[in-house]
Amino acid sequence: MNNRFKDHFSKDSTAYSQYRPGYPPDLFEYLASLTKTRHIAWDCATGSGQAAYQLAGYYDRVIATDASSSQIAATTSHDNIDYRVATAEQSGIDDASVDLVTVAQALHWFDLKAFFDEVRRVVKPGGVIAVWSYNLLKIAPGIDPVIDRLYHDTLQGYWPEERERVERGYGDIPFPFTPVSTMPVFSMTADWSLPHLLGYLGTWSAVQRMIQETGHNPVEQIGQALTRIWGDPDKPRPVAWPLSIRVGYNP
Repeated sequence: MNNRFKDHFSKDSTAYSQYRPGYPPDLFEYLASLTKTRHIAWDCATGSGQAAYQLAGYYDRVIATDASSSQIAATTSHDNIDYRVATAEQSGIDDASVDLVTVAQALHWFDLKAFFDEVRRVVKPGGVIAVWSYNLLKIAPGIDPVIDRLYHDTLQGYWPEERERVERGYGDIPFPFTPVSTMPVFSMTADWSLPHLLGYLGTWSAVQRMIQETGHNPVEQIGQALTRIWGDPDKPRPVAWPLSIRVGYNP
């Protein structure tokens, strides 16, 4: 097990599974269209398996790995998904066996050189790697500034340094693969009640760190402000996250 693994999510894997948003189905349809064959996909750092579950509709077999045994325990079983506890840098997958590698909102935690070496080892020649991230959600003009202040002001100093890679959309990360020539634009969308939104905010790693270090939950504080703006807390509102995606071919 790679001793660089920084576990920010195992303490509340159930909440992570319950509140994290799902990825758009057309993203997986697009990625599957890029691979020559659809035998094996590797979803690396699968978390609670959101991406793996969708990949299972396109590939004969999905290997879904995560360094956190608690995250793997919170996944939903599927006939053709093989869940494993393994790090990104030491997957245990056979050489040149994978058609597609996906990393959803997790690349910033990896030892990048070691991970990319692992990708080149396990992916077939001409196979595909796709990595993506999302930053702050957008809901409505009165609500967004409250969440922005939580993110930028209240939680300043509690975000791990790797978070800066997400804020830059992975744009400055060396990506040693042949990029696809054109990329569609994808966004995550959801319709959430206020309790669901607050549950999601509670899964932020900086929120968990602040609670651990101070005993104070900042989400409870902004919950009062959001309740005044939201109105009926059970009324769903549309939520959106633009995705930053990098896709490339293994030479």
